Amino acid sequence: MNMTILIVTMIAGLGAGIATGLAGLSAAAVITPMLVTLLGFNAYEAVGISLASDVLASAVSAFTYYKHKNLDIRNGLIMMISTVIFTMVGSWLGSLVPQTTLGSFSVWITMILGIRFIVKPVMSASSKNQTRTAKQKASLSLACGVLIGLICGFIGAGGGMMMLLVLVSVLGYDLKTAVGTSVFIMTFTALTGALSHFAISGTIQWFPLISSVFFTYLGAMIAARFANKAEPKKLNQVTGVVLFILGVFMLAIKYLG
Repeated sequence: MNMTILIVTMIAGLGAGIATGLAGLSAAAVITPMLVTLLGFNAYEAVGISLASDVLASAVSAFTYYKHKNLDIRNGLIMMISTVIFTMVGSWLGSLVPQTTLGSFSVWITMILGIRFIVKPVMSASSKNQTRTAKQKASLSLACGVLIGLICGFIGAGGGMMMLLVLVSVLGYDLKTAVGTSVFIMTFTALTGALSHFAISGTIQWFPLISSVFFTYLGAMIAARFANKAEPKKLNQVTGVVLFILGVFMLAIKYLG
């Protein structure tokens, strides 16, 4: 059984880590469905392990992007605070309506973003972003954090992808800065979520936790180093392919698992 857990967590962790370091995708989007579908984990425990894996992977990715000056810390902090607060508001709103097709929303966002980066690469920051004042950037970051929090809390997923979409399309960041800022935010949101899950459940399955954390960290470290050294066009293409494949994979897990 331990060998099966090791193999599944290795594949899930490496896949999640590469997605985190390359595209800012939350590890929970990859690890959770694999632990639940292939190992029969309780969904709540699986999310806790996924979030814990996200912390170290996002942190090492954020540090790598920071070293290469591809991280907007000031506006990232503003977005993080508003995202966390309004995720709770979104969760409350989501509990008031029937949850039918909302669950696959983040999967489709992942696939659409993948196609977008392949077809229309983001080569540099938009001219609008370059001419905005610090106050305008802060205000936009606050507003976008509110929007991301509401959507993610409402549908229960999609944080990494929603942040990447907003940072590129609304705030006009280049791809590297968008991913760097996204993983910076996720470091803190994942830490909060993981601690909450483990505190509430009261139990920790150490072997799958340690294995998932290690392999996710390994994948994220390799992917983040590649991303920061790659040419913008090549990075867009690789990111697009990875996102599209992950989207197809998550749909398969959802409907065939």
